[in-house]
Amino acid sequence: MPFRVLVVDDVAAFRDLARRLLASAGVQVVGVVGTGVEAVAAARADRPDVVLLDVQLTDTDGFAVCRALRAEGFEVVLCSVRDERDFAGEVAECGARGFLPKHQLSAAALLRFFAGDRGNEIG
Repeated sequence: MPFRVLVVDDVAAFRDLARRLLASAGVQVVGVVGTGVEAVAAARADRPDVVLLDVQLTDTDGFAVCRALRAEGFEVVLCSVRDERDFAGEVAECGARGFLPKHQLSAAALLRFFAGDRGNEIG
């Protein structure tokens, strides 16, 4: 069964790039949305294995969205154009599985956060 991802970013070009990049590597992208409100609704509807979530959304703080998603049992990997050090521990405090700089996005990089959970399903 393919790994299922919901992509959340307020920049349409990045959403499209992430969708194409992940899908080309066999990841099932169950949705792409641009706001925190849409992220929570889409996660509830589509039940992804992980939410790839931008930390800086136009409608809300990505860390708050992460906390809301984690409270409902969803796994979250945060991403940003900025470096993780710029967020002074907020990544760990919000319960995210990890942080992935946008320029390093690949299916392999995303799935490494779950390698122990998924065994040999990922490469």
